[in-house]
Amino acid sequence: MYIDKIKVLEIVSKIDPNVQTYEHNNQLSIIISKEKMIDVLSDLKNNPETFFDMCIDITAIDWMRMPDRFEMVYNLYSLQFKHRLRVKVQLEGEYPTCPSLTSIWESANWYERETYDMYGIKFEGHPNLRRFYMPEDFKDPETHEPLYPLRKDFPLMGIPNASPLPPYPEKYGDLE
Repeated sequence: MYIDKIKVLEIVSKIDPNVQTYEHNNQLSIIISKEKMIDVLSDLKNNPETFFDMCIDITAIDWMRMPDRFEMVYNLYSLQFKHRLRVKVQLEGEYPTCPSLTSIWESANWYERETYDMYGIKFEGHPNLRRFYMPEDFKDPETHEPLYPLRKDFPLMGIPNASPLPPYPEKYGDLE
């Protein structure tokens, strides 16, 4: 079975009348407001006409422009209908916040932690929001501000003396 994009729009526009859509390579993407996202995503999961029961991935995009610098991207999948949907939410500010989706999909826990660690987006209501890959003390040595490696303003060569590099025996030989 297939979920008609008009059906998705009908369901979403009842909750968020300002929903925007676009299609690329026959993949539907919707852009919804941050204020309505919990209601919209909960309905998309629980509605028998859509039943997006899997949150496959959550990530962010840093567009490096203001006021909507960051964009959250949620990739959903319906096992019953074998259909994908991409949901996007615009976030404002240098240190944005976004509601956590852990109450809707358990898998959001790790994806949100990863997004927080790489982009610095805080998820309100997350049960255990902490760094995922980087050490908790990964900060700029001069300003002591937290660093987020996937932000566009992160230096390409990294921060000198911010974090020691692991041994590199392939280049320097065995370390004793």
